[in-house]
Amino acid sequence: MKKVLCIGVAALVAGLVLHFGPAGFAEEEQEHGGDIIFTKPVKAVLFSHQTHIDQGLECDSCHDDPFEMAAGTAEENGDFTMEALYQGKYCGTCHDGETAFASNTRCAVCHIGVKGYNRLYKLSGEEGEGGHGE
Repeated sequence: MKKVLCIGVAALVAGLVLHFGPAGFAEEEQEHGGDIIFTKPVKAVLFSHQTHIDQGLECDSCHDDPFEMAAGTAEENGDFTMEALYQGKYCGTCHDGETAFASNTRCAVCHIGVKGYNRLYKLSGEEGEGGHGE
């Protein structure tokens, strides 16, 4: 009887380890979208999901409004411009100067420019040229 009980406890522990082991922890540590590099209408703007998560935002803080879940979707919209941000769309939903710093301030926090894009992707100057959506 004691031997059966030990085998049962061992099986239970093994099941718990398999269920909550590395795979379970990996789910908790899943990527939250990583970095998004916008190249339109200007090259380039860096959006860090981690920075926003660190500020306490959840996925549904931005998805599906003001941003759809698929990367690049906003760039396909003709109104994805700084003017739209100033009017409270896209990043401007929060970057209004009250909720977060205003979109028309601290430009270099998000805008990495062509040089930053080239450094990020290890491109030479000619490959990465084309600032404003070119």
